Amino acid sequence: MIKRETYINRVRPFINKDMVKVFTGIRRSGKSTLLKLVQQELIADGVSENQIIMINFESMAYANRDFMSIYQELRHLSGNHGEKAYIFLDEIQELAGWEKMVNSLRVDLYCDLYITGSNSKLLSGELATYLAGRYIEVAVYPFSFQEIMKIKKEKQTELPVEEAFNLYLRFGGMPFLYENNLDATAALDYLKDIYNSIMLKDIIGRHAIRDVELFERILSYLLANVANPFSGSNIMKYLKNEKRAISLETLYNYISYSQEACLLYLTPRENVQGKRILKFQEKIFLADHGLREAIYGNNQRDINQILENIVFLELLRRGYTVRIGKSDAKEINFIAEKMSQRIYIQVAYLIPDQNVAEREFSALLGIKDNYPKMVLSLDKFDLSRKGIVHKNLINFLLEQDWRINTY
Repeated sequence: MIKRETYINRVRPFINKDMVKVFTGIRRSGKSTLLKLVQQELIADGVSENQIIMINFESMAYANRDFMSIYQELRHLSGNHGEKAYIFLDEIQELAGWEKMVNSLRVDLYCDLYITGSNSKLLSGELATYLAGRYIEVAVYPFSFQEIMKIKKEKQTELPVEEAFNLYLRFGGMPFLYENNLDATAALDYLKDIYNSIMLKDIIGRHAIRDVELFERILSYLLANVANPFSGSNIMKYLKNEKRAISLETLYNYISYSQEACLLYLTPRENVQGKRILKFQEKIFLADHGLREAIYGNNQRDINQILENIVFLELLRRGYTVRIGKSDAKEINFIAEKMSQRIYIQVAYLIPDQNVAEREFSALLGIKDNYPKMVLSLDKFDLSRKGIVHKNLINFLLEQDWRINTY
């Protein structure tokens, strides 16, 4: 079990503090494992196993329970030993009324609370209402390429870096794939099961979507167009060609439901010159590009799109707020900001000639501020020029301590 220090470090300052620790993220991204890692850390610090209470709400044992009965059970369990209880509640969005229960547990019991969920809206909007600043949310993502290389080393199944990256490019970063040696067919079947579970439990079932076939068509379109500019009118034209119709409101509701399920990200575009957000000029990114391979295929053919998706997720993992950019008529793949600093990033598959180099570097050269600017590609030669750093994309993903002020 790989120790995901990035996430543990986020939580560690809040252990034993009057703050509910909330892990959010797409299903099977490793949230349950993080709960186990926190428990291991507590035990190493002297907490008794009897003080730890764990409930997984995906278990059938809790399928027909209401939040009051769970509350009474937790109150009883935490009172048996007279010491502080450490309560871990996994996939809590499965329990109706959970937000009231969590707030009452925090107020009524001598406890430290940790919860996970696969619905970003439930675990931010409603939780914020009830806890009013008494929680810390940690977004959990599938394995980074760096984590994949680490786990392969621990399992003594090291691959050449480029070969490992090709597997990552196709199958994404879902932890189960790398904790178990699955062949390609089994890996794709597993990813399809995750996708179907998200569709049925987190989106279709939760929001009572009636026209399932239409919803599936829309998601297939979005998967195909990952990292491409998003347009509601283009989707409606596509559906019209398929002899299907949908209102713009319903379309955006479907996208919102997919965002809530931590499946998709809709990223706004910023005009670099005017420093303003441009409405209706966004891109769609996916929480794990392996799901695209399982459902749509063609990750290796559409490598430019997948590389952008990989860099987008890596920036989120490293704590950046990410937007796409526009400078005059030229697109900037990413504007990443953290702690009042920003960096501009272009992503390309390869830069084989001067024309491609001109296209990738010129968009950044047109930006007049002094923030760092970087071009990432799979080229092995350093093509840096005019103050713009060029870096091999794989090396970028593997760097241990990456700071924008080093460029």
